[in-house]
Amino acid sequence: MSLVTITEIEAAARRVAGHVVRTPTVPSPGLSGLLGVEVTAKLELLQRTGSFKARGAVAKLLSLTPAERAAGVVAVSGGNHGIALAVMAAALDMKATVVMPRSAPARSVRTAEDAGAVVRLTDSMAEAFALAERLGTEGLTPVHPFDDPVVIAGQGTVGLELADDAGELTDVLVSIGGGGLVSGVAAALRARRPDVRVWGVETEGAEAMSRALVAGGPVRVEVSSISSTLSAPAVSRLTYDHVSALVTEVLVVPDREAVRGSLELAEHAKVWTEPAAGCLLPAARRVIERVGPGARLGLVVCGGNATVADMAAWSARFGLE
Repeated sequence: MSLVTITEIEAAARRVAGHVVRTPTVPSPGLSGLLGVEVTAKLELLQRTGSFKARGAVAKLLSLTPAERAAGVVAVSGGNHGIALAVMAAALDMKATVVMPRSAPARSVRTAEDAGAVVRLTDSMAEAFALAERLGTEGLTPVHPFDDPVVIAGQGTVGLELADDAGELTDVLVSIGGGGLVSGVAAALRARRPDVRVWGVETEGAEAMSRALVAGGPVRVEVSSISSTLSAPAVSRLTYDHVSALVTEVLVVPDREAVRGSLELAEHAKVWTEPAAGCLLPAARRVIERVGPGARLGLVVCGGNATVADMAAWSARFGLE
């Protein structure tokens, strides 16, 4: 088992500097009052393209050979990785193809297209991965959203900044789709703040990592969560190895509570998030129950690419108006 090292994450930080935002790491009085413990938020929704995905995407793009760049890149995405790849590839004058399931947010499709990417739509996330793999064999350069140590190291720069910028923390919560972000953050924190516990968070219907941990390795899952940006049909052996070695536990919360969490983040933290970040709040309550009122939480607020119409529809669906 070969995990991404702090040396690789530090190298990624140097590589992406100037291409991504060093996002704010701030105490949140509103969330601290809501949860009853000290809360610090790492605001990755203020990153370029609206999520942490810009970090891993540009780290990978900058690592490519001239021939790989010239061939053009391809990626599969539930939304945020595709946006990041499209925008960062355009900034580096590279051609990009993004494969998304039809369940991906319409805004994500438009944003990727507006950045100049070719967008291919499929009926499911599993079909999106299959099409992206085929396009890779036909000559395009794959940029996997999580099964790549360079991408994981890029996402790990979130953890590096959190370790440098936050006050005392006992527990950090990170959302999980395919596991690239939590793998990188956990690797960075294990090196810089070894006493901090890292908790992963998934939504019901997007439980690829928690199912893998039960099975002893990656397994395919049927995706049904509204959180399309968390909806990987399977994690990779690479991200599974990181989580099984470095993460305390993976918590799973219902979609309804993830949407409620987004509404609470808007009201109490004054930030507009997607359910992939909203799921952190119900999970945080469970962590506090486990570790006690002395907890000092860090929340990696991973993305904010949801529209007002999206949030209104989800709120109505779950009776949260």
